[in-house]
Amino acid sequence: MEAYTDFASVYDTFMDNIPYEEWASYIASMLEEYGVAKGNASMPDGMDLPEENLAHQKALAVERNVVVDLGCGTGTLTELLADRGYDMIGVDDSQEMLNIALEKKERSGKEILYLCQDMRELELYGTAGAVISVCDSLNYLLEEEELLQVFRLVNNYLYPGGVFLFDFNTVYKYETVIGDSVIAENREDCSFIWENYYDMEGQINEYDLTVFVREEGGAGKDMFRRFTETHYQRGYTMEQIRGAIKKAGMEFIMAADADTRGEVRAESERICVIAREHGKDRE
Repeated sequence: MEAYTDFASVYDTFMDNIPYEEWASYIASMLEEYGVAKGNASMPDGMDLPEENLAHQKALAVERNVVVDLGCGTGTLTELLADRGYDMIGVDDSQEMLNIALEKKERSGKEILYLCQDMRELELYGTAGAVISVCDSLNYLLEEEELLQVFRLVNNYLYPGGVFLFDFNTVYKYETVIGDSVIAENREDCSFIWENYYDMEGQINEYDLTVFVREEGGAGKDMFRRFTETHYQRGYTMEQIRGAIKKAGMEFIMAADADTRGEVRAESERICVIAREHGKDRE
């Protein structure tokens, strides 16, 4: 069963507790410190190059300011980073989620390019100064080979020296914090039941989501529509992530606990990582 189909219509409702503004500020500060310098698309004074080379360099300078939001969902974070001056591309494989992102784009008037793509088959029109992927999007990659494939694609599309900033849920979170549990939340117009199961051997987390949404029924009476989705995620360790970064040809820069912004601990539930483009694979 596909994920983020019907759920897309209520995704923002249930994610209203996510500190997107705080995330956007943190990401912007990390991008400025480690890679992208927004608004720096001009060429250095006095550069004397053949016309065709100069045009190529100018195009690259523009691409340096592009930030790709991989697994952008409904585009909330994409919009916030566009507000901060970045040239944004949002990529997601759920057309339903992107439809909502496009509605936000229409209201805001932002020049954001949205692409409906599976991140395992990422295809861009040029390079980007940075690629970001947050809110455990990478945990939907269930095999280490898939993770490595995505990392290689990211490295391929990064501007020379560009950065990849992402987060991931740890094995510790799925195994110890979430485990086999049931979570429920009731709102005025919708509610959900989240039944979670964790396979320790395969490091696969399954959650069955049942959602009830209030809709107007006949004779002016309200009714609730019920739908279900099943999501699968895999927990990763820091060692696995660092190994994939190295195999993909990128350079590991730093890692931090995504909640505290401090040092990674054995009890870290989500980890934020920054890697850097370090040359392309010419094989």
